[in-house]
Amino acid sequence: MERSIATKRTIPEERKSSEELMNEKQYDGYQSFSYLTENQDFEKYDLATEVNRVEPYSLELTEDEAQKLETIFMKHPIVSLRDHGFIVPTNNEDILSYCSQLHTAFHYEGIAKSGIDVIIENFMDGISIINSKYGLKWDDVIYLLGIRYADIQKQNTVFLASSYEELKKAKRQRKTAILPSLEAANILENEIDRVDILYGLGIRCMGITYNHSNTLGSGLSEKKDGGLTDFGHRVIERMNKLGMMIDISHCGDQTSLDVIEASRDPVFITHAGARTLWNTPRMKPDDLLQACAEKGGIIGICAAPNTTLTKRSPTHSLQSVMEHFEYIKDLVGIDHVGFGPDTFFGDHVALQHAFDTMLSISKSHGGETFDESSYVEGAENPTEAMKNMIGWMVKHNYSTKDIAKVAGRNTMNVMKTILKD
Repeated sequence: MERSIATKRTIPEERKSSEELMNEKQYDGYQSFSYLTENQDFEKYDLATEVNRVEPYSLELTEDEAQKLETIFMKHPIVSLRDHGFIVPTNNEDILSYCSQLHTAFHYEGIAKSGIDVIIENFMDGISIINSKYGLKWDDVIYLLGIRYADIQKQNTVFLASSYEELKKAKRQRKTAILPSLEAANILENEIDRVDILYGLGIRCMGITYNHSNTLGSGLSEKKDGGLTDFGHRVIERMNKLGMMIDISHCGDQTSLDVIEASRDPVFITHAGARTLWNTPRMKPDDLLQACAEKGGIIGICAAPNTTLTKRSPTHSLQSVMEHFEYIKDLVGIDHVGFGPDTFFGDHVALQHAFDTMLSISKSHGGETFDESSYVEGAENPTEAMKNMIGWMVKHNYSTKDIAKVAGRNTMNVMKTILKD
């Protein structure tokens, strides 16, 4: 068992095959860009590759609970609405220079150990600053996708998926399916055909805005939200025609409601929480959460540091994250909830600080007074986050049927209606 799932039993040696350990994926030791020469083809940085970067977290599962969790991982689809294989440099002063070059590393081993079958992954496109100081530009994103796709072709842990049928192959192939996405549609500028180009390049999910406004609508950090623009309406229509999932995680409230109304298909909030529990722009108000669910959409519960806190649990931990889960589940029904931890490997808070001015991160977290958490206890990286969030449901006596829905079946059901094979 992984370090984060402590139990009161010992797994027999004969059951310790990689297929029986929490849906672990195949991994052959490949590390990003190992087909190239360090400090010749690309600049080498010291990276936070440790899966156990922080203190172990224990759910203290009983033998029966551990068996139930293992069975869920082995028999049901495990889908993260938002996680990343991205690895942060160990030296915080290196973050900006690291993100301004092509070769940022992907933690294939950590993803293999996560047991996740499907990840909606944007490859951290919002912090790719290869050609621009402010990111989210066309050249930055295209360069990023090309170099990441090249690296993925050299390994056997993850694969790029573009259809529902391909997503279903992940578990039986013992691999993780990556569904390529973009954090925001800034790169479209006013070019509608870029939506089709991105679809042709494999993008199957796209956010409408990040924290700032763009030509489609208002981001969540804006003081005034003008709603979805005429161009935004055209983009929604084109995404529906293509079969591209729509994400409103970082949109302003009015823009989000407009998107939900304009879209023919269900809309995703891939990584967020409940503003009723934590009154910041990054969280979503009840009426918006309900509107998303009423359209058939899915809300992914976020675990990025200093987002899903609560008044009862002001230290960001698995407990505060799951308080948001239970609140939203009670509000919209369990059929419309999933998990989108939004984690990666290394110091998440250091990365937030490095890109704060550029992406208005602290502004999106504003409105509440709190002591900044350096990491989220129990959900520090992709290797542990989904396991512990699902394990928490086991520990709190949820039925296997309901756990399977939240762990992935809800999301798979909606993706089946949107993605065109």
